[in-house]
Amino acid sequence: MNLRKAGAAAAIATALALTAAACGSDDDKSSGTDGKKDKIVVGIKYDQPGIGLKEPDGSFSGMDVQVATYVAKELGYDEKDIEFKETKSANRETALANDEVDFIVASYSINDERKQKVDFAGPYFLAHQDLLVRAGEKFTDAKELNGKKLCSVTGSTSAQNMKKDIAPDAQLVERGGYSECVSALQNGAVDALTTDDSILAGYAAQPANKGKFELSGLKLSDESYGIGTKKGSELTAKINKALEKMVSDGSWEKTMNDVFGPAGYKFEPAPQIGS
Repeated sequence: MNLRKAGAAAAIATALALTAAACGSDDDKSSGTDGKKDKIVVGIKYDQPGIGLKEPDGSFSGMDVQVATYVAKELGYDEKDIEFKETKSANRETALANDEVDFIVASYSINDERKQKVDFAGPYFLAHQDLLVRAGEKFTDAKELNGKKLCSVTGSTSAQNMKKDIAPDAQLVERGGYSECVSALQNGAVDALTTDDSILAGYAAQPANKGKFELSGLKLSDESYGIGTKKGSELTAKINKALEKMVSDGSWEKTMNDVFGPAGYKFEPAPQIGS
């Protein structure tokens, strides 16, 4: 009887050891011995030409994509190890809190309200809120916007700025993505699309939009783009170092010239990282 019990106990111990070994091998696939994951997930926009765009062939282009790729490489990841995931404006804080992404590079303006929920590395870019209008229909003053129909994206800083400060009496139409606003502008459903000038320049420069739209040239606000990280994440300091190197080695300016040169958009000098 005792021998049978001892044999059964040994069999159970062996089974548990094998199970543990199997679990250990799964962990090894997801994380190296240094604790670094095999892949890094980066949140970007999919519908912003020049900023973050998913191309028809499934590839990605834009300033944020290039910045994210540089940062990920400095963190030890090859391009093949980067997974880009769409994070719309209204979902960015949730995506970080739920660990759906490791960091977000998605025209993510730094402000006090957001800093209560997430941390930011950067800023890495300074944009200004402006208006995209039909060709020949420029606005010359923010006061002209009251009573007009303006389109922006739900959860964006631009929408909040318009409601609170710039033109509280404007009729604000909020959509899930900027492409929807461009369509609304084209068919006359709204008078203007408002967001950052860097984003608007990308839409205006698209071949299908050439000659149809123009920017009003109003600097309605300053928008400092940061890289969003989970509150308390150790990645924040590491990303700041990567951004500092990107500026110092000339990669930042080259990226901006490559992205915005064809659109004729004059970008601001690199902001001070960590400011």
